Amino acid sequence: MYRFANPEYLYLLVLIPLLGYWYWIRQKKVSGRIRFSDVNIVKQVGQTMKQRFRHSLFLLRLLFIALVIVAFARPQSGSKMRETSTEGVDIILALDVSSSMLAEDFKPKNRLVAAKQVAEEFIQGRQNDRLGMVIFAGESFTQCPLTLDYGVLLTLLREINVADQEWDGTAIGMGIINAVNRLRDSKAKSKVIILLTDGVNNRGEIDPVTASNIAAALNIKIYTIGAGSRGTALYPVDDPILGRRFVPMQVEIDEEVLQKIAVNTDGRYFRATNTEKLAEIYQEIGELEKTKIEVKEFTRYDEFFGYFLGAGLLLFLLEIFLTQTVFRKLP
Repeated sequence: MYRFANPEYLYLLVLIPLLGYWYWIRQKKVSGRIRFSDVNIVKQVGQTMKQRFRHSLFLLRLLFIALVIVAFARPQSGSKMRETSTEGVDIILALDVSSSMLAEDFKPKNRLVAAKQVAEEFIQGRQNDRLGMVIFAGESFTQCPLTLDYGVLLTLLREINVADQEWDGTAIGMGIINAVNRLRDSKAKSKVIILLTDGVNNRGEIDPVTASNIAAALNIKIYTIGAGSRGTALYPVDDPILGRRFVPMQVEIDEEVLQKIAVNTDGRYFRATNTEKLAEIYQEIGELEKTKIEVKEFTRYDEFFGYFLGAGLLLFLLEIFLTQTVFRKLP
């Protein structure tokens, strides 16, 4: 990006052609004539180097004046700079991985597959936020601590499977406490837990409401999502004789507790009965928890007048040197 800080000086460049015209008229007036009967001998002599370049001094003077005028106009080269300040959001995704998440009332396969797919889209849509993940069934584990490396988080998300029989169950309170521990030292302006479950708390040493009170004391907001269709859902059962078959399973979600958790922490409760609704919920939460980004744009200019002024002075010195040597006039 180029500009002139004082472009009004460029109007003086009109003097250059005027001076050239004045010089041409002056040369015609001062030139003399001598008559010869035969000029063939003169033509054979030709012009000396001094005669050929006799106008070069004036050209150097014009260039000197032009460069000085451009220097006074202050040519500048600018580069745009951007200063970005962000107020990021720290978000922990708390995901229920109990065996009931295998119920196939969500497409394309079951609740867990749908939850992972929607969570992946949510992660890919974030910028400048630290994200982490906690999983829980009968116990709770940290799948990924808070990070800006979304690639690592997505890899760990895709590796999630349902809990085995040893730690199956639904410990919502432990899932919240684990997520709170990951956020308690956060310096982010907004700290959020997005908790998804399809059941009723039946395991763990801390009940969900007490855990939500602890989160509220640390200014952590919790959005709760109850995942499951209403009524019954088909659940896969592997029979050693008949093979895999599907049996109807009653959908039981403790919506009252999930609502209390959300209210205690100034969050919101959502009910997702299918994959499309779950995607809408994550999108709505994403809109509610937007990262604040302030961008200041400014341009830094570098001055180039010194280069033009220096070149002009060199030409001026060259003119003086040639005037006193090659084109020196004898009195």
